[in-house]
Amino acid sequence: MERLESALATAAADPAARPEFYRILLESEIYVLGSSNAPGEGGQTLPAGATLSLAQWKKADGTAVIPFFASMEALQRALKEPAQYLAMPARAFFEMTSGARLVINPASDYAKEFAPHEIAALLRTGVNSTLAVDEVHEPRKVLLGQPAEYPAAMVTALAKLMARHASVKGAYLCLMHDPSASDKPALVVGLEGEGDLVQVIQEAGSVAADTAPTGWPVNFVEIKRGQPGIARHMFTAVSPFYARKHADGVSAWLRTPAGRALCVFAIILGIVHHALFPQVPSAIAWPVIFCILMVCVLLATRGKRPTLPAERSPK
Repeated sequence: MERLESALATAAADPAARPEFYRILLESEIYVLGSSNAPGEGGQTLPAGATLSLAQWKKADGTAVIPFFASMEALQRALKEPAQYLAMPARAFFEMTSGARLVINPASDYAKEFAPHEIAALLRTGVNSTLAVDEVHEPRKVLLGQPAEYPAAMVTALAKLMARHASVKGAYLCLMHDPSASDKPALVVGLEGEGDLVQVIQEAGSVAADTAPTGWPVNFVEIKRGQPGIARHMFTAVSPFYARKHADGVSAWLRTPAGRALCVFAIILGIVHHALFPQVPSAIAWPVIFCILMVCVLLATRGKRPTLPAERSPK
């Protein structure tokens, strides 16, 4: 099974895998039914400057959709008779079909229909939804608590997504009601992390859109320790539904430029220790170098371990 088709199958069963599917889709070459003014028959790769005519299919309700395929095998499964097809980058296909409804791998076990607004969001953000930004310029009085019905499916999917981002230290959930803005409360997910979390929040919004309880709005906010308001409530009154393990923090730091430089220095020191300290045998030098390396790593990651979540069951 090709990479894109495998990602589609995984995303169909696992909402947390959908942002990765969208990323792979935008990077992939896909197959479309249609013809161009380029010479040749059968399968073609569309050259620059060529004009393209794409096939449209009708759904049972009469809605027109443009099919495209993740692999040649998926295309062949959908055809009842020979047809002309072309291969092209998915991003270019989405740009030229702006405003149309699209469907990937129709007549297959795993298919996904894209509405025009999803394609527009995909091209802008890399996922199939766009988050609205709400800037608060003055203090608001809000009510905070926990939802009576815990959104377990959404939380499980978000926790799996957070585990794929080393920049996220912890994720928290609460219920917020702002009477001045709405008569309905909203779920709020607070993310504690390092660096820019914009892409993480964008992906989390896409996952939440697929898994949140019907009719419940979901807000995302970046929280930092020491902040007042909702951040203080989450850190003091809420157990995180995701907390990065300490080992993850160490491995994430080792992938930073400083961590990689320290590892290279330790290896070089181990190799040349005979020249620097000829009287120290390797059986002693290597354990000492390893211990020094681990002390440096632990000092660099000290204080980065979030509080582990308490065991809880959905209410």
